[in-house]
Amino acid sequence: MKEEAERTSKVRISDAEDAVAELRVALERAGIVLPSLGLDPVTSAAEPARPLVELGRCTVETARRLAAVLPEEGGRG
Repeated sequence: MKEEAERTSKVRISDAEDAVAELRVALERAGIVLPSLGLDPVTSAAEPARPLVELGRCTVETARRLAAVLPEEGGRG
């Protein structure tokens, strides 16, 4: 049972790492860099892991650039 939980955790962490990479690429296409973007180490260390993506802090300028590329209310940009 412990081996199955470890395998599940590895899959979840791998999936979360892929999601972070995808988000990083999408943000870069929009000219946005979130320096602290990554996985939350606390939620990744749990058994079984339930990793959360840490977006981190950013400058006011970056926050405005991020808001500008998000879709308008009620639909996609």
